[in-house]
Amino acid sequence: MANYFLVPLKDRPIERLTRCVFGLALFGTGIGMQKAGNLGLPPWDVFHDGVSRIIGLPFGTTIVLTSAFVMLLWIPLRQAPGLGTILNAIEVGVAAGIFLSIVPEADAMPLRIFLMLGGIVVTGIGSGFYIGAGLGPGPRDGLMVGLAKRGINIGKARTGVEIAVLLAGVALGGSIGVGTIAFAVLIGPIVAKTLPLLQIRSTK
Repeated sequence: MANYFLVPLKDRPIERLTRCVFGLALFGTGIGMQKAGNLGLPPWDVFHDGVSRIIGLPFGTTIVLTSAFVMLLWIPLRQAPGLGTILNAIEVGVAAGIFLSIVPEADAMPLRIFLMLGGIVVTGIGSGFYIGAGLGPGPRDGLMVGLAKRGINIGKARTGVEIAVLLAGVALGGSIGVGTIAFAVLIGPIVAKTLPLLQIRSTK
């Protein structure tokens, strides 16, 4: 997936920026939906949820702070952030926080299931928009790209890191459940469908 990020900003910059901002807003909203559904979060968000509970800061704010910390790990990997990386680090957490400030955690099971599944779909579509814009990987994706450039198999690196943050999140009290499994099963096929459709192909 790394090649999707290697596109110059000078090629249709306004369209790329618009799609990136819109996609990240969808991505954050989708995470907020899954959080409001309270049926389990994706691995990184289990971690965010656990840290949020420990430090006493809102879930969205914790996502932003974690993104900043992950970007520090780019330094020894000599990985340079793009504009999309900076936007991702800020906007996803802000969008999730705004959604959660409007929509409280659901009680009724049908609504919880709708928020869980709808959130996964919205996150997948948002991924297609922001990755397809080609303005740089998010902090977590960029970490995997950096590891891959150092000769580490990107599949193994991603799996290892996500298992580690999932276990850490569970230990910290993060929300894990059927939604965690549903995300793991569904997000790949959704992004695989949306990314080719939403990618802005370079004219250079």
